[in-house]
Amino acid sequence: MRLHQENILIVDDDINILELIQRHLQSLNYHSYKAISVKEAIQILKDTQIDLLITDIKMPKVDGFQLIKYVSEHYPELPKLVITGHPSLNDAVDVMKSGAIDYLVKPFTKEELKESVIKSFVSKQNSNSTRNLSQNNDIAYTYGELIWHSSQFKKVTEIIDRVKNNKATVFIQGESGTGKELVARSIHYMGKFARAPFITVNCAAIPESLLESELFGYVKGAFTGADSNRNGFFQAANKGTIFLDEIGSASLAVQAGLLRVLQEKEITRIGSQKTEKIDVRIVTATNANLEELIHKKLFREDLFYRLTVVQINVPPLRERKSDIPVLVDKFLFKYGIEYKDKFVKISSEAMEILKRYHWPGNIRELENVMQRAIIMCDKNIEVKDLPEQLKFKINFPEASLLPLKEIEKNHILKVLASTGNNKTKAAKILQIDRKTLSQKIQ
Repeated sequence: MRLHQENILIVDDDINILELIQRHLQSLNYHSYKAISVKEAIQILKDTQIDLLITDIKMPKVDGFQLIKYVSEHYPELPKLVITGHPSLNDAVDVMKSGAIDYLVKPFTKEELKESVIKSFVSKQNSNSTRNLSQNNDIAYTYGELIWHSSQFKKVTEIIDRVKNNKATVFIQGESGTGKELVARSIHYMGKFARAPFITVNCAAIPESLLESELFGYVKGAFTGADSNRNGFFQAANKGTIFLDEIGSASLAVQAGLLRVLQEKEITRIGSQKTEKIDVRIVTATNANLEELIHKKLFREDLFYRLTVVQINVPPLRERKSDIPVLVDKFLFKYGIEYKDKFVKISSEAMEILKRYHWPGNIRELENVMQRAIIMCDKNIEVKDLPEQLKFKINFPEASLLPLKEIEKNHILKVLASTGNNKTKAAKILQIDRKTLSQKIQ
């Protein structure tokens, strides 16, 4: 007997097939959701806890293979079952390579569907899976919502794996845009407390005068406008995790309250003399230098040591450039579906520019650039679709330290960038014919 009714997402552009499978699943005591496109399926995955994906392969605009790829990246633990009305040996091989558990050919019986569904649940894959990215040929590793290729970021996930199942206080240090909140979410959702609350608080976004009451709550009459008792973020996060982003912005009064939570496991609402016991894991993050704030008497030293029981340093994107292709691949699919209803590709010249740019805004800047490029491109992303600042702020190594071939390569890339990837103009500037330029690019 099953402990709960599993949620199954069915994706097929044929509404009759969707309804037939849904009736079969309902008679087998499964709850199902229907989607007639990959775009609709992705929205359901974002909004709903799904336990199994059943998808067709041949669909207009975006096919089932792209959906499987997306699910493997964003929901690595979710088992996948493929159905098709156009069976072929090549498809069968590709399906199994993509990570699907089973392959059903239409028309199939209710019993065949039942066997495949059970097999899919039994064979549920481990969440720490790896896969090859078809476009970039780079191995991408996934851990919850995190994706990487570099050894630098692997160290981050190794620490997450050690702290995810305990409530040790974690401090995340990193520049703006490096993905500190995703790291915090992974600590919570990849561990045994995943079903408990996860509350995010941006300390810099809440006025200093309100932050203390927002965190710890207040009692009726504590101040003007306090018409009733109100819980704070800590009460909302009880038994789970509270993520305090930009902790360096917290006032000394708020810091005193945090210290009490860490030392005594209790809070006091504003306007109350009564303490309340609280069971919550605290994860904090900042891009500020807390040691410098301590020196200026703006941050409590005793709180600093309490918050940094485990410290995670998230490297900036410029120090993990081998992650750029796998992150680009992620955004190409995500925003290609959202803006173009298809998977968008990127030229090798445009990718080269992305890899050479220094990314002061880190992953957040890369994501914004990819959104803009996907909107601006005609079919696939070319150099002309990238913002001008990327083309003219590329960090090329010093020519004197490079072999002649590398110097030539860098110069050609600079000229291509300056001409918006116009090969005719670039060849004229380089004083070579267009055929020779094409050969050199190749």
